[in-house]
Amino acid sequence: MLVNDFGQMIGEPVPGWTARPWPPRTPIKGRFCRVEPLDVARHAPALQDAFAQASAASWTYLPDFMGPHPTLAAWQTWLQSAMASKDPLWHAIVEVKSGRAVGIGCYLRIDANSGSIEVGGLLYSPLLQKTPAATEAMYLMMRRAFDELGYRRYEWKCDHLNAPSRSAALRLGFTFEGTFRQHMVYRGRSRDSDWFSILHSEWPRLRAMFEQWLKSENLDSEGRQNASLASFR
Repeated sequence: MLVNDFGQMIGEPVPGWTARPWPPRTPIKGRFCRVEPLDVARHAPALQDAFAQASAASWTYLPDFMGPHPTLAAWQTWLQSAMASKDPLWHAIVEVKSGRAVGIGCYLRIDANSGSIEVGGLLYSPLLQKTPAATEAMYLMMRRAFDELGYRRYEWKCDHLNAPSRSAALRLGFTFEGTFRQHMVYRGRSRDSDWFSILHSEWPRLRAMFEQWLKSENLDSEGRQNASLASFR
């Protein structure tokens, strides 16, 4: 415990702290996927195809502007606006094997001064769901935030009623911090939001977990695993 000259408890010092760089608009390359800035020409047709068979339930817990997009023109319109955004900073998740965009995610609520950044806007098509690329994409985005850019805090937020998202956060190593009641209104509904985080001090252990899981000894070229992610925690 630290105490100042007035007898008040204060937080730990952060020597030499400076604002963190803004995430660059460059690809992050992995074994099963690339996470790259959205591009209308490259990604709109592939995303339309990837989500053609998606259930309408895929958009239940996402803001209205994210879809569903019934036509290629609708995808192009949204991607064009998303490309112009700095925060959220939108990315496509591209499957290495096919070279096709199969999902979307973003960095958002970027606080470079404090070193806090959130991952969100995750929209996974049926081609991406429950694949190694789905997990690897999250690892790649964490690695950029912590290792490349030096952020201190990495956040995940979701609707309190979105059980799959809560489970995903815990599987990926996030710590549950609490529920913000009546946090927002979206799609005409009230939302209580669950908050999760990973701190930079926790990242080395989680990075080792991901890297062990992603090794070819555990995941073959078809993505078949010998051991689960949790077994490496």
